[in-house]
Amino acid sequence: MVGAPGPVPAGPVVLTDRRLARGPLVGVVAAAVAGGVRWVVLRERDLPRAERAALAADLRRVLAEAGGTLIVAGPDPLGGAAVHLPAAGPYPPPRHTLVGRSCHDAAELDRLTTEDYVTLSPVFPTRTKPGYGPPLHADGLRRLVALSPVPVLALGGIETPAQVRRCVAAGAVGVAVLGAVMRAGDPAETATTLRDAFDKAATTLGSAVEEAATPQPQPQPQPRESQ
Repeated sequence: MVGAPGPVPAGPVVLTDRRLARGPLVGVVAAAVAGGVRWVVLRERDLPRAERAALAADLRRVLAEAGGTLIVAGPDPLGGAAVHLPAAGPYPPPRHTLVGRSCHDAAELDRLTTEDYVTLSPVFPTRTKPGYGPPLHADGLRRLVALSPVPVLALGGIETPAQVRRCVAAGAVGVAVLGAVMRAGDPAETATTLRDAFDKAATTLGSAVEEAATPQPQPQPQPRESQ
């Protein structure tokens, strides 16, 4: 996809919710993009298609200036080429440039066919969907990441740098956040904080993997003293 920052979402990924946003949705997303976000998932599925398509066009313009990508929740890409589908369907997924899927357990991961990435949720208890779960926590996320045939975004209750670090350590290639950005008094600052936490965690993990893969010098045998 022209202008896309990568083949699949990575880093902090913002999910929209205009009802939670502390300002006009396009402005909140623009602030998050200014703070380093390059992937946004448009939800707002209760809007009429024409209104939602117009919103998608506005968000694409915001993201295009930063080389970012808009993903649309649901099978209709609203004039784009990237969608994120619910666990319930459709199966098989439609053919688009980028297709994601919401998953919550091993059985749903087993149903994947041609999807490019998945979200796994809820990782932590979430204020947006109280009682939704039970939460996977880092250990559950790690187990499902190991089973997933495609890259994983961690989703659900992710609001702090410490949570971001735990998700990266569990193998997630990105963290999908909603309330942390939508509710933020300063979405740009929040996005920057999450972006920095992700980058540092990913760099640390990459260094550890590289170090583990580097052959260590073996001790050389010492010559035996003549008797």
